[in-house]
Amino acid sequence: MKLLVRLFLSHALVVVLTVAALLVLAEVLAPTLIQHHVQEMERLIGPVGRSLRDDLSRGMRTTLTSALLIASGIAMCVAFLAAYVAARRVVRAVQSLSEGSLAIAEGDYRRRLPEDGQDELTALARNFNRMARSLADVEASRVELITNVAHELRTPLTALQGYAEALQDGVMPPAHASAAVLRETRAMERLTDDLALVSRVEAGTVDLRSCTVPVPDLLLGALDRFGPLASERHLALHVRPAPHGLAVHADPERVAQVLANLIGNALKYTPPGGTVTVTAAPVPGGVAFRVQDTGPGVMPEDQRRVFERFYRTDRSRSRPAGGGGSGVGLTIARGLARAMRGDVTVTSFPPDGSTFTLTLPADADATPPAIT
Repeated sequence: MKLLVRLFLSHALVVVLTVAALLVLAEVLAPTLIQHHVQEMERLIGPVGRSLRDDLSRGMRTTLTSALLIASGIAMCVAFLAAYVAARRVVRAVQSLSEGSLAIAEGDYRRRLPEDGQDELTALARNFNRMARSLADVEASRVELITNVAHELRTPLTALQGYAEALQDGVMPPAHASAAVLRETRAMERLTDDLALVSRVEAGTVDLRSCTVPVPDLLLGALDRFGPLASERHLALHVRPAPHGLAVHADPERVAQVLANLIGNALKYTPPGGTVTVTAAPVPGGVAFRVQDTGPGVMPEDQRRVFERFYRTDRSRSRPAGGGGSGVGLTIARGLARAMRGDVTVTSFPPDGSTFTLTLPADADATPPAIT
């Protein structure tokens, strides 16, 4: 039996039972009420004969029963019509939801349900549409991820094919070809490692070993690591000393990895003669590491997307001088920071450079310096 029929019959049964109960109750109570009314009439107009009293009682009961039957018939017709309309509306909503879910299952993530009204059915349609939009976003991200991975792998694979053909044709010395092949395979290995780390970060399965990490040690390590690279690119790298006693509670290797990503990006996109400044200072509840550069900056419409996988603000500069990254560095940086109960944000006012801020929780056992 179809849902429409079942709903209509359920409403009809309620109507029939209600009318039947009304008729039975009226027939049970009517004699007493009529007798009381006849007695009131006798009190007002005087005694009447038994035959007249019985005739009045029969007439009033017949009139009452007839009126109830006619009114019940009309009421049942109206109730049946209302039940059909209500049942049909529910069935239409269910059918629309069924058709929409089937379309989603077949891959049509553009299907939406009408949201006319303020009742629970409208709320259900609204939630369905929200789910459809989320699935559409996930599908778009999946397609974009596959496209970007294919794009990132195409460059080293094309290079490997060229080196193999050159080696086969004898136009490249074996030693030079093997070095080039090793370089490209290492680039592919870095990409696969970064993708694996992104997956673990997004799944929340990154292994963290948090402890007390002195902030000055982190800054000195960053200076030692990136000082030579900054000099090679004719950039000024300023790492300002951190306040004494400043420490964070985090995984030291992961913090160093996040800082390396932020500083490396700043050096990569800052033109020669520019400056990259790294600072650390206490903030309410934690420590803020700021990496400020004098590069071209990030446009406002790009700032909310720079942490997406493979997103680049300028596709033409997808592989800047000095080696290109995998395109997931900032995604990893923010994911690791949030796994350590922190975050990474960006502020930028092009063309006056950008500032990436890593915020981490302060270590509870360290003596906190004054917040300036």
